[in-house]
Amino acid sequence: MSNADLKKRKDAATPRGVGVMCDFYAERAENAELWDIEGNRYIDFASGIAVLNTGHRHPRLMKAIAEQMDRFTHTCYQVVPYESYVELAEKVNELSPGTGPKKTAFFTTGAEAVENAIKVARAFTGRPSVIAFNSAFHGRTLLGMALTGKVNPYKLGFGPFPGDIYHALYPNAQAGVTIEDAKEALKHLFLADVDPKRVAAIILEPVQGEGGFNVCPPEFMRFLREKCDEHGILLVADEVQTGFGRTGKLFAMEHYDVQPDLTTMAKSLAGGMPLSGLSGRADVMDAAAPGGLGGTYAGNPLAVASALAVIDTIKEENLLARGAELGDLLQARLNDIAKDVKTICEVRGLGAMVAVEFRDPETGKAAAQLVKDIQNRALANKLILLTCGIEGNVIRFLFPLTITDAVMAEALDILEAAIRG
Repeated sequence: MSNADLKKRKDAATPRGVGVMCDFYAERAENAELWDIEGNRYIDFASGIAVLNTGHRHPRLMKAIAEQMDRFTHTCYQVVPYESYVELAEKVNELSPGTGPKKTAFFTTGAEAVENAIKVARAFTGRPSVIAFNSAFHGRTLLGMALTGKVNPYKLGFGPFPGDIYHALYPNAQAGVTIEDAKEALKHLFLADVDPKRVAAIILEPVQGEGGFNVCPPEFMRFLREKCDEHGILLVADEVQTGFGRTGKLFAMEHYDVQPDLTTMAKSLAGGMPLSGLSGRADVMDAAAPGGLGGTYAGNPLAVASALAVIDTIKEENLLARGAELGDLLQARLNDIAKDVKTICEVRGLGAMVAVEFRDPETGKAAAQLVKDIQNRALANKLILLTCGIEGNVIRFLFPLTITDAVMAEALDILEAAIRG
């Protein structure tokens, strides 16, 4: 079977709405490397969109999953519970942002975690409204799309969307949005569009993912915490992409001197197994009535076993420091390239959550086609890259934190050649 043969079958059997980036099909993978069905080797700087901070098939995770398979694969936690779910909740309560008593519930996808955060916030506050931000991404479900601040492709043809969702400006220097602009926009929103006493939650990504790896300035994060405290609003940190080591901390909110009330997580939580979570203040998390939270596959035992192994792996292999080191290495290389590649307007990020943005140096316009060309040149030389940004002019880097020095060096050489053209 060839890649071309499988593409014909894929086109005939699956809908075009499931967009597929690569024209080859995976056969096997190990750590930061992937091989297709024709034997071609690729370096994976996508990690299943930030899911594989611990790499493909980490031995500790494989062992934990296999051992759980020998016991049972599914009971539905809400019907017959199991100790591993409780153990993982205890560990997440200890590790997630916030100093007071916390509780955690598990789900399957990041969008589920986000939707349940909103459910819990509404149940606790008795309020209907939610504020998100432009360029945000919170999922492809109906409420997730409503919260997401990007139309194409996520919202095209799918409306109408749930009401009582409002969008404020997220600080972004390249888009001309200063911290002060963002502050004033939120104040204006409260004056013109929604009474703050009707707002249950403000939800944001500490580092926007799909929006372009835009890092929330500490000053703005403190401002949001102050406004939430002033008006009785819950602050929800969407850490689906930033969590579990991507930013050099276990959670990105650890970079800030304020605490969220609720934290969503998924992706690298279980290292490739489908698992998400919602953690937060115990009094807030207890607001929902019994039966109001959960799901048939929520907290699947195989995924929970993998997540417990992820937590141990991050600690024992010192992956937080490793991620910060690799992120610094990448940023240094990109900044060196930027000295004579003038289309690079900014290199940014926290830890290993790094992005490079491209704009025409004369007009300031987003260089989306250039970014696509760079991505294609890299892929032709067997390096998988992802783009992002509301204008499609940003390359984001999501390599496994377990990547070897040799593979990282090889990837950076391919990347530089792709950028230089």
